[in-house]
Amino acid sequence: MIEARQLSFRVRERELVRSLNLRVRPGEFTAILGPNGAGKSTLLKLLCGQLKPTTGTIFFAGKPLAEWSARDLAKYRAVLPQQSAVPFDFTALEVVLLGRSPYGDAGSQEGLAREALRMTDSEHLADRVVTTLSGGELQRVQFARVLLQIGWRPVSDGRCLMLDEPISNLDPAHQHGALQVARNMARRGVTVLVVIHDLNLAAQYADHVILMKEGGIVAEGAPAEVMTAERIGDVFSVHARITANPLCEAPAVFVELPPR
Repeated sequence: MIEARQLSFRVRERELVRSLNLRVRPGEFTAILGPNGAGKSTLLKLLCGQLKPTTGTIFFAGKPLAEWSARDLAKYRAVLPQQSAVPFDFTALEVVLLGRSPYGDAGSQEGLAREALRMTDSEHLADRVVTTLSGGELQRVQFARVLLQIGWRPVSDGRCLMLDEPISNLDPAHQHGALQVARNMARRGVTVLVVIHDLNLAAQYADHVILMKEGGIVAEGAPAEVMTAERIGDVFSVHARITANPLCEAPAVFVELPPR
């Protein structure tokens, strides 16, 4: 679904992403992990077309990303950025309906918009003005917007969901709820790519993880293969211990700072 070849991005003398090769497959929940400044969000912005690479080529559904029109691309992939402020007095329902802008059919999609709000436990917020919502409530409403954007079309249409720290403002229950929705979308054939900081949640929900450091990929694969104590310790500059998560078949990561 998404492929990058020799992808690099430079700002002045600083290389934020360097010589990356990766493939994000349909029907998988892929998590991008790494410390602050590792290049995770920059990589996501490159893959969604928000930034243009310094070198390299990105393919979306087998076609160079640069050849897609913005309108056509918006029908197949939806992006939830870190910051999604709404400076106008829209209701939550109106914000969600913005997800139908590429199709021009927002007026006839209120039922699906309410279903998207229900999926993110936000249906009770439908008539609230978004400027009165908490950070977590707004994040859930914006998540509903991108769900409505890619819609519920047949799996063969090849849809993609890109989420940049989608649970940063959420309480534990809603963190799990959002990631369950993302994983369920992947099970229906959607390509799901998520930047996330919580190692344990990534291990629990992701099928595939990409571990980054200093703009490069250190390792990628199944969570149990990638998330070793040595690797986590090196990438995050911590002492790490990996055990089995008693609630699911996933590694559990415990870390502490090394002595100073």
